[in-house]
Amino acid sequence: MSVAIVTGGSSGIGRSTAEELARRGSAVILTYSSNESGAMQAVMAIEQNGGTAVALPLDVGRSDTFLAFRTQVTEVLKGWDRDSFDILINNAGFAQPALFADTTEELFDKFYRVLLKGPFFLTQTLLPLLADGGAVVNTSSSATEHAEPGYSGYATMKGALKVLTRFLAKELSTRRIRVNSVSPGATRTRLGDDAFTKYPEVIPAIAAKTALGRVGEPDDVAMAIAALVGDDGRWITAQNIEVSGGYEL
Repeated sequence: MSVAIVTGGSSGIGRSTAEELARRGSAVILTYSSNESGAMQAVMAIEQNGGTAVALPLDVGRSDTFLAFRTQVTEVLKGWDRDSFDILINNAGFAQPALFADTTEELFDKFYRVLLKGPFFLTQTLLPLLADGGAVVNTSSSATEHAEPGYSGYATMKGALKVLTRFLAKELSTRRIRVNSVSPGATRTRLGDDAFTKYPEVIPAIAAKTALGRVGEPDDVAMAIAALVGDDGRWITAQNIEVSGGYEL
């Protein structure tokens, strides 16, 4: 039985990824920050389908808590007769639109802590537990390629995450650990304060700019992540895969 850790697994892409990896035979440790109920629902859904899952609290913007989190992971692994895990999905994040001229230093620092520093040091902290031959996927964003006003701070960190992906792929290759990133396009998640639910009128315009004619769903991205960390992606590393249905193609 392989073991996967999925951060931000209480909703959206993270939850879909946790459920998809469980369907493919992995036991899953999923994390949540404020949405404990969503995390418990994800665990229940996995268990109802015959899978194994545990939800642990984690604020990826608080690197000072990562050692304690690793201790919790170690205890969960012991219960599963494991001393290592195989898959790490750095997915947890947030989006808050702000024009460049209006971006405060406080918001910029939050982007940095959650979207870049968090994945960097969480991966570093968990590295001793990550099995040789394992896989890491970082969730970046297509905003790094398709510039839209209001996302300069967000996209800066997501772009840096893609650079980190390549460096990790190089350094961890000595242990046969593959590292890739995915860049979702417009996807129906709770990001942006649940924007698609609040402003459904924007959906047709986004769909019109997407080659495949619709807004993405969390499952679309989850399938790509699962393929990258599974045997189908065994010869893929240091790559970024845009999962956007051909946005602005």
